[in-house]
Amino acid sequence: MRKLLIFMTALTVLAGCVTINVYFPEAAAQKAADQFIGNVLDDSGAAPPSAGKDAKPPPPGPQPSASLLDLVIPAAHAAESPDIRISTPETDAIRSRMKARFGGQLKALFDSGAVGFTTDGLVAVRDAAALPLDQRSAANGVVKQENNDRDALYRAVAVANGHPEWEPQIRKTFAEGWVQRAPPGWYYRDASGAWKRK
Repeated sequence: MRKLLIFMTALTVLAGCVTINVYFPEAAAQKAADQFIGNVLDDSGAAPPSAGKDAKPPPPGPQPSASLLDLVIPAAHAAESPDIRISTPETDAIRSRMKARFGGQLKALFDSGAVGFTTDGLVAVRDAAALPLDQRSAANGVVKQENNDRDALYRAVAVANGHPEWEPQIRKTFAEGWVQRAPPGWYYRDASGAWKRK
């Protein structure tokens, strides 16, 4: 009886660990983020259509330990390859505003090197001196609008998928996607906080 109890406890702990790894559908999130980002950048003319060809393909299939988990917790199978819902009225409105910004002033700010992508999926002023003095206030306003929409987007995607707790992972996935899809010459902040030019 004691061995059975130890075995069941170990199995429960193992199932909990594996469920956490399988729980957030990273490959589906990468695919959804790439689609959203491509729509914003490519359709606004901010990036050439071929910018996404260098993106890494999602990892193939579930982890081998997931099949053991399927025997213990049948619901885990459903989490192996779910779709991430990225299109809602709220996210469609955000996408539309972002496309308009990238098709207008934001692209020029990236092209000049005045702004860049951050590691938390936002945009930051990198070099205000790259802008004439009379354009700095407008640039700060555009960056603020963009970041408000980005914060709302990451939250809306997590909520639309029924998992508000996914927001940090959604944000990270998008942050990586923005950098991958960015045209050469645009700036981004690396993990150490240093600005790099793509």
